[in-house]
Amino acid sequence: MTNKEFILTPEGVMKLEQELIHLKTVKRREVAQRIKQALAFGDLSENSEYDEAKNEQAFIEGRIVSLENMLKNAKIIDDEDIETDSVSVGSIVKILDVEFDEIIEYTIVGSAEANPSQNKISNESPVGKALIGKGVGDEVTVNVPDGIIKFKILEIKK
Repeated sequence: MTNKEFILTPEGVMKLEQELIHLKTVKRREVAQRIKQALAFGDLSENSEYDEAKNEQAFIEGRIVSLENMLKNAKIIDDEDIETDSVSVGSIVKILDVEFDEIIEYTIVGSAEANPSQNKISNESPVGKALIGKGVGDEVTVNVPDGIIKFKILEIKK
């Protein structure tokens, strides 16, 4: 696995740590119990419960490694690191969608924390990349899969 730096907010670190603890303590035990029960059924060649439990076990172990790597290589963005004169990771940006005359507020986060349904967009996404480094009043044109969108930055806050 690469040593890519993962940009996280303190809230993001806490969520990843909670998920890691849950996987290591609760989910590992649950899957181990399911494997034990499936083994009791005997013949493993046609034992779908065993196969499913082993696949879930592999997924959980992979996620644990991934989370440990993210946390080990985390760069934590504190409020003091967030500028309000230009957009950066951790900024809350109020923008105007010029075409639809709609105001949207996004929080710019690292890719590990991105959650578009909560308006948390990655600094690596097309919109996030376009907003980074821009200031209030700047107009931004973004190429997205649906075409081109224009935004005007109205406000930047922590």
